[in-house]
Amino acid sequence: MTRIAVTGAAGRMGKTLVQAIHKGADVTLAAAFERADSSLIGVDVGELAGIGNIDVKLSTDPSAELDRFDTLIDFSIPDAALSAVSTCAQAGKRLVIGTTGFDDAGLAAIRAAAEMTPIMMAPNMSVGINLCFKLIEMAALVLGDDVDVEIIEAHHRHKIDAPSGTALRMGEIVSRVLDRNFAEVSVFGREGTVGERDRRSIGFSSVRAGDIVGEHTVMYAGNGERIEITHRASSRSNFAEGALRAAKFLENRSNGLFDMQDVLGIKS
Repeated sequence: MTRIAVTGAAGRMGKTLVQAIHKGADVTLAAAFERADSSLIGVDVGELAGIGNIDVKLSTDPSAELDRFDTLIDFSIPDAALSAVSTCAQAGKRLVIGTTGFDDAGLAAIRAAAEMTPIMMAPNMSVGINLCFKLIEMAALVLGDDVDVEIIEAHHRHKIDAPSGTALRMGEIVSRVLDRNFAEVSVFGREGTVGERDRRSIGFSSVRAGDIVGEHTVMYAGNGERIEITHRASSRSNFAEGALRAAKFLENRSNGLFDMQDVLGIKS
């Protein structure tokens, strides 16, 4: 039985994870964490998730409960996630990171921590979206420089980073396949007289509205035809199931940095 802890457990994704762990086989929710200023500290997380009392109360400090869990699943914010990464790496606890929005220093800290403990980090843990990553790679290989590439994503009004980590990963895949410098070719939104489009650029557009769970489209637009690869999430449960699959994948690893392509066995 894998003992799992969840950070950001009172959030939308956190509560979905609690529900998935409660229903899952060979896993148990051992601890749940939230930010120190949350008014919900001390509340049973099962009550918050709508599954009744499960005798796991929200607390604030993973370092004080390291003996309770084996794997930490983090869907929070970058600062909180990096604090958890440092704590878990020192203690040899496994990590599944779904948080996005890390800067270069944060990513470097995660890579360093992965030398001490196994970490699976992915901007999107949906099995479907990771299959789309593979299809995006195949399309870029076939279509090459003969098309314009645009990436459109939409999320709920509460999401704090844009473009989404998933959209950025999509752009990175296309850049890698087409041997382009991602930082140089990325165009984040357009306004005013921008001139004719550079064929090598990769455009990003973000929508933030209502309760949209997550939608991503990569458009390959050529002369006379257009190919679109789209993924729409209607529920967060697929992200939670992917996170649990990742937690099980890490069980036999001693260290290393992995992503969902590794978990699904479809990495190039």
